[in-house]
Amino acid sequence: MSGARLWNLIAELTYRCPLRCPYCSNPKEWASIRDGLDADAWARVFREAAALGAVHVGLTGGEPSARRDLDAIVRSAAEAGLYTHLVTAGVPLTPDGLATLRDAGLRSVQLSIQDATAAASDRIAGTESFERKLSIARAARELGLALTLNVVLHRENLANVGALIEVARTLDADRLELANAQYDGWALANRDALLPSREQLEAASAVVAEERFRALRPELVWVLPDYFSGRPKPCMGGWGRRLVVVAPDGLVLPCHAARDLPGLAFWNARERSLAECWNDAPGMNAYRDEAWMREPCRSCVKRSEDFGGCRCQAFRLTGDATNTDPACALAPQRASLLDARARAAPTAWIARGVGAQEGN
Repeated sequence: MSGARLWNLIAELTYRCPLRCPYCSNPKEWASIRDGLDADAWARVFREAAALGAVHVGLTGGEPSARRDLDAIVRSAAEAGLYTHLVTAGVPLTPDGLATLRDAGLRSVQLSIQDATAAASDRIAGTESFERKLSIARAARELGLALTLNVVLHRENLANVGALIEVARTLDADRLELANAQYDGWALANRDALLPSREQLEAASAVVAEERFRALRPELVWVLPDYFSGRPKPCMGGWGRRLVVVAPDGLVLPCHAARDLPGLAFWNARERSLAECWNDAPGMNAYRDEAWMREPCRSCVKRSEDFGGCRCQAFRLTGDATNTDPACALAPQRASLLDARARAAPTAWIARGVGAQEGN
């Protein structure tokens, strides 16, 4: 049994989404994972999360507003005492719908945009959506909600970082997350098309540094991709240490992608309490602490900071989740990541749930 303190609940309400982004982090078999928790079941999960110490819930997906009971879900999260945050693509959500959610207890919104212009953003999203997204951003500010814009960056839009910052300023966003793609799920399938060059990253990074110096708002968050860093990131702040994901079917996970790791048993919130799923599930405890580590992680002075990196990325790139994440310069399998960088080139991508789309 773990003594880990839960702080943050990620509630994946559904994997349904009208967008077709080629870097989507949802499982590739998302259509087979049904919405297994109704509003009452989510209310129980929220109460149990609060009892475990959680103070924050991110309502995400897919697209949460695809659920007709989203207002009831928001209300129950707020009644459980959780700071309630909506992660949305902005469609099919409407400004009136957002007002209803605010009245139900919603406190903040994270809105995704795909690029700085309608044509570019809609091409990446695979559907006409940019103007509707802007209307949701404006409505969030008018309703007094905290507003974060999130942009997943890749080869196709990195050159537009400066224009994206201007969009965020025009919308009076509190925060702009410039999050270079993490290569799992659909992004891994499209890695050759999406992975940027080091020159693109350095140019964009220089723009971000200049804009930070020029103005205080919005807060600019720049997330460097693992493929260009010599140090791995701690997997979700450390596997099963602070954060839990509840998937649409009720499966309780330490991160979004962990269900695909072989040999791990995770439990379902439809069948057990969240406390049991968090504390006692074999999969949840598999990579907690340091006993599982191999060299060079086992003797590394950074092991209690990065925890060996991402277990899912280690599995995707090396075939073994117990290996050092190849994002680490000391990883024995580092070549698997370097080879991927060398193969990257402009090519067609596979849109989420559809087929090949042309990249530039």
